Amino acid sequence: MKRILIILLTIKKQAGATLSIVSCSLLTILCSLLTIHCSAKLHGQAKIDSLLKELPRQKEDTNKVNILNDISYGYRHIDSDEGIKYGRQALELATKLTWRKGIAGASSELGHNYDAQAEYPKALECFSKSLKISEEIGDKNGIATAACNIGIVYDSQSDYPKALENYLRALNILEEIGTKKGVAIVTGNIGNVYANQSDYPKALEFYFKALMISEEIGDKRGIASNVGNIGSIYCLENEYPKALEYFIRALKADEEIGAKAGIAMHSGNIGSVFLKKGDYPKALEYYLKSLKISEEIGDKIGIGRVAGNIGTVYSEQYNYTQAVAWHFKALRIVEAIGARNSEAHALCNIGSDYISIVADPVGTDNITKALELQSAPYHSANLPSGQPGLIPKGRLALLQNAKKYLNKAVAINKEIENLYQLRACYKFLSSADSLLGDYKGALEARDNYHAIKDSLFSQENKEEILKMSMKSDYDCQRLTDSLKVAEEQKIARINLQKQKSYTYAGIAGILLLGGFSFFVFKERRKSEAERKKSDGLLLNILPETVAEELKAKGITSARHYDDVTVLFTDFVNFTQASESMSPQALIDELHTCFKKFDEISEKYRIEKIKTIGDAYLAVAGLPTDDPEHALHVVSAAKEITAFMADRLAKLGSERTFEVRVGIHSGSVVAGVVGVKKFAYDIWGDTVNTAARMEQNSEAGKINISQTTYELVKDKFTCEYRGEVEVKGKGVMKMYYIS
Repeated sequence: MKRILIILLTIKKQAGATLSIVSCSLLTILCSLLTIHCSAKLHGQAKIDSLLKELPRQKEDTNKVNILNDISYGYRHIDSDEGIKYGRQALELATKLTWRKGIAGASSELGHNYDAQAEYPKALECFSKSLKISEEIGDKNGIATAACNIGIVYDSQSDYPKALENYLRALNILEEIGTKKGVAIVTGNIGNVYANQSDYPKALEFYFKALMISEEIGDKRGIASNVGNIGSIYCLENEYPKALEYFIRALKADEEIGAKAGIAMHSGNIGSVFLKKGDYPKALEYYLKSLKISEEIGDKIGIGRVAGNIGTVYSEQYNYTQAVAWHFKALRIVEAIGARNSEAHALCNIGSDYISIVADPVGTDNITKALELQSAPYHSANLPSGQPGLIPKGRLALLQNAKKYLNKAVAINKEIENLYQLRACYKFLSSADSLLGDYKGALEARDNYHAIKDSLFSQENKEEILKMSMKSDYDCQRLTDSLKVAEEQKIARINLQKQKSYTYAGIAGILLLGGFSFFVFKERRKSEAERKKSDGLLLNILPETVAEELKAKGITSARHYDDVTVLFTDFVNFTQASESMSPQALIDELHTCFKKFDEISEKYRIEKIKTIGDAYLAVAGLPTDDPEHALHVVSAAKEITAFMADRLAKLGSERTFEVRVGIHSGSVVAGVVGVKKFAYDIWGDTVNTAARMEQNSEAGKINISQTTYELVKDKFTCEYRGEVEVKGKGVMKMYYIS
């Protein structure tokens, strides 16, 4: 039994960020996910009650629409169903008044409430309606707000290219109309995109930019939000002293302006840092402060989050009865508001705590009390103290309940595709079945655990290779900068020497001048060689036209391209090959394959964008227009698949890979984001659809969309696949290139 408990504790340590919402990225980053026009609104039930009293006294006019919208927005984290009800009332009245700006506002507030319920398609529909109306009436602030909100929804779904595309659109408009507060908010949201992709240096860069703007305009709420986000990054990087410094600074800033929602959040963040450091009394102190304020303002999401974290504090101290009580509180709250991810967290926590009680039913743990907690209503002032005691029959019941809650968590995690949490659930299920003597069930759960672990290993391996690639790009940029500095120094030395030589010429005459001319000619040749070398390195990072613009202006502008074709490739058996190959052999094989892909791309005037792990992204039709972009990409794809097929036949599946290809044509936005570690990239739905084409392709096949088919059908033999269900896209027609 003691050995089982040790195993369980190890699992809980390994899955800590999965089993409770203590990850700093889930706490503070939410602060900056605000809409531009609503960022100054007061929150909480008190504000809503005040507006509800005012509502019956209002005439059926635009002012009533605004009040209904304010009520809808205020309810989004308290009771989103009520928020939807009042949002619909606002929409109905605005439609009756034919007030288009009010219709756009009501659609936006409905979008916020659907977003709170994780009803992302409905949220996108509402925000898109708001965007369309704002475009029609020429409301630039409304356009920026809607684009920002759409970016937030895509960010929530981890569709980072689309999130970035919409954030950049909002940012361009806000900079144009000079709305600095909005610029700060969207800049912070771009930081969130990089934080969610674990690109912490880039995230910090944008958070500090947003902070600088907030400080410039004296926006204390924005200062608190961005300072908190910076603290989150330091927390994620385990730099706890810096994290505490910034969280405490954010807390003080919110206390100065009386922003209770911010006080609650940053108190929770400070608690999370102390939890990570193992200082449980301090963690509880700040969590309870956060809980009290969240209850005061009626923030149910905040209450559920903090309750789960308090449960984790008790679990870390082996007080599982208290842990179960708090996790049940979290479960009941998040179930009521439909927060599926948080619900899965709570269910998984309860299941793991039950198993821990059975494995070590000693001291403060009490099986009877734990079983009673399933039906007992929660009152924050009446939590169990956990007296010693054990009912032998309860052991079986507790393990059966553990499986019940874990299986519920499995179902939700499959639905929302949370693989990290799903992996932990299967590991706990394996432990529960082992304790019950169901070794077949334990083995099945263990197999599921390892299958997900392998999948995550592949994903993490891709991310690690991507980071290596990004570091390589950064090193190239540093070398480029160094060469430019060296070039400038050489030119300065030449000019100085030239001046000296003029003086010598007056003394020494024609012979010395002739000798100096030879020296200048030689130095100029060296300088020209250095310049060509630095330009060559720059062109390895950026397209030629973009590189020239960067050298001339110091910055580049993002551009929209209407007609391009995007190519995505991916290696099918990459996980298996990466397990059988040494790291060096793996990198060497990737290098060989991608080098050939680069040669083929250059042959067909295709611009390579980047490699993402074992994926290859390229595009034709930019930065120079190409009327035959689709034909060139398909031709390149055929050569790529032929090369990989030949290589597979020679080396075998243990030393190389099978490739699948996806192609789609449409419009994209392309440009360079940031000023450090810069890289040329493309964004837009066309990129996402090309990725979906690749995901729905097969080994050795080239899968194209209907749009691309229309452009190449007269030049290539195409096999119609029928209509295929595509995640996030619905049904799409697809074709294989023969």
